[in-house]
Amino acid sequence: MSADLRPVKRTGPVGRYAPSPTGDLHLGNLRTALRAWEDCRRRGGTFILRIEDLDPPRTVPGAEARMIEDLRWLGLDWDEGPDAGGPAGPYRQSERGAIYQAALDELTRRGLTYPCVCSRRDLREASAPHGEAGEPVYPGVCRSADPERLARHPGGAAVRFRLPDDAVIEFEDAAAGPQRFDLNRLCGDFVIRRRDGLWAYQLACAIDDALMGVTHVVRGADLLTSTPRQIAVLRALGLPVPSYCHIPLVADEAGRRMCKRDGSCSIRALRAAGQSADEVRRIIMQARLVDVENG
Repeated sequence: MSADLRPVKRTGPVGRYAPSPTGDLHLGNLRTALRAWEDCRRRGGTFILRIEDLDPPRTVPGAEARMIEDLRWLGLDWDEGPDAGGPAGPYRQSERGAIYQAALDELTRRGLTYPCVCSRRDLREASAPHGEAGEPVYPGVCRSADPERLARHPGGAAVRFRLPDDAVIEFEDAAAGPQRFDLNRLCGDFVIRRRDGLWAYQLACAIDDALMGVTHVVRGADLLTSTPRQIAVLRALGLPVPSYCHIPLVADEAGRRMCKRDGSCSIRALRAAGQSADEVRRIIMQARLVDVENG
């Protein structure tokens, strides 16, 4: 195992909050942050702030600084992060490319990856089946193709994680209860590096949680189906798997889940309206929740 893939040595629980700097935090983001922070502090653990800035075109200039300011104004603190340092840094995913490459190299050495030149259009035209979560299941078009030929494709090649025939992942979720996913029916072989060379969330998030020594992940229920993929990557590399808790999402005025692209209510708007931090925390924790399937 590469030295880059050795988890930091920890004693005690470790939690984290990992926002993406794609806009200002809304009430749904902040509820997740509060729940993750409270869970970690209740356990007497170490809390990490990690910035998930994997996608430069979607990163909004100044968003990271605003997020940090908003979280501190709300009363959250962290023991490690991009502004605090710590033994598991760097704490921005944009600075962790060498670590992800080491993970990819190890997976490739074990025969668990292959290049793929299929585009989304290709999959649509091939009428790819849809899995249990309603997303396309990769039909394995490039699985048996010549990898050297695919790697020379003029449009570039993504890298997929090769699932075994039996890819059933089971885990106990602290909020959602017992979970069982057959990844071959849910999604098929999934992308861990994109065609444009950017790292996929499933690889980066899994590796970061393991190497940073995170023991408890509290995040939104919309990421529940990401968890079996991340567990599969961690098990393939022999890395520790954290405990998971996927909490319900906050609904907007129309009853849909909040998201940044819709301009859902931000903490900055509430601050500008004169709300105190205590008032905002109360609003967040009393907010209407929505089921992911209906959101």
